[in-house]
Amino acid sequence: MTTQLDRVVLIGVAGDSGCGKSTFLRRLTDLFGEEFMTVICLDDYHSLDRQGRKAAGVTALDPRANNFDLMYEQIKALKSGQSIMKPIYNHETGLLDPPEKVDPNKVVVIEGLHPLYDERVRELVDFGVYLDISEEVKINWKIQRDMAERGHTYEDILASINARKPDFTAYIEPQKQHADVVIQVLPTRLIEDKESKLLRVRLVQKEGVKFFEPAYLFDEGSTIDWRPCGRKLTCTYPGIKMYYGPDNFMGNEVSLLEVDGRFENLEEMVYVENHLSKTGTKYYGEMTELLLKHKDYPGTDNGTGLFQVLVGLKMREVYEQLTTEAKVPASV
Repeated sequence: MTTQLDRVVLIGVAGDSGCGKSTFLRRLTDLFGEEFMTVICLDDYHSLDRQGRKAAGVTALDPRANNFDLMYEQIKALKSGQSIMKPIYNHETGLLDPPEKVDPNKVVVIEGLHPLYDERVRELVDFGVYLDISEEVKINWKIQRDMAERGHTYEDILASINARKPDFTAYIEPQKQHADVVIQVLPTRLIEDKESKLLRVRLVQKEGVKFFEPAYLFDEGSTIDWRPCGRKLTCTYPGIKMYYGPDNFMGNEVSLLEVDGRFENLEEMVYVENHLSKTGTKYYGEMTELLLKHKDYPGTDNGTGLFQVLVGLKMREVYEQLTTEAKVPASV
């Protein structure tokens, strides 16, 4: 079946498990609407089930455990407005379940470990994001979650991270260079913080991407260090530090935006928003409003939430321009 859509916009969201993809996708739903956005988890393209991977001695991160040919064929079909019968990987059982019918939609998001890995799939993606959690923060987050909720020991957690590390470095991390935007979550530089309670979050924005103009702080192309704490922004020690400037990232010319520290009062975020330009907002305070809508989401009070919302707004902008372009008849 082919559905008449002017343009299916394909978004790729890459990153390791536990890096905040699900929170980011919930924020995208706010912007695109649940009925207009279809999310495909690329785990469904595992070619080996859990037992199969064990027998073959490969992890889910290894391309050999995934069917990239089928992934490409089906995503290409969706993008051209055709329905597909998508496989299902059952995370509970570790088995492959019978496939389900998926129809094309205005926005299709492919998320998981490998959305930017295969060159053919990458060519189909209209806008790619990589969520990049530094090892130090990843270990701390996993410790807090797995020790508290799952009763794992510190040694077990470290062992499981180290077991994945070679494959992560070989197959997942290199996708960063192909993303239009990378959200990096790093340890704070404001104080000594062994538990990653404070975070330094960087938004790496690639230059020269069609329909995407990087957001900036104060003055485009300058290098800015800004401490917004004071009369207009409530901050407890050690405060907040923001940075903006041009840089080079994995061979790409980029613009960097950075927030180090925690926002004390989200209502005051509009003060920070006011000093950012090219954010893709449609009205004054929209970014702050979107953050306030889900105060309980992880990262809402630091740069993670701010940049996830900002990237979502920029995606909406790209989507609108791509769909407008699709409606304009080519000149004869």
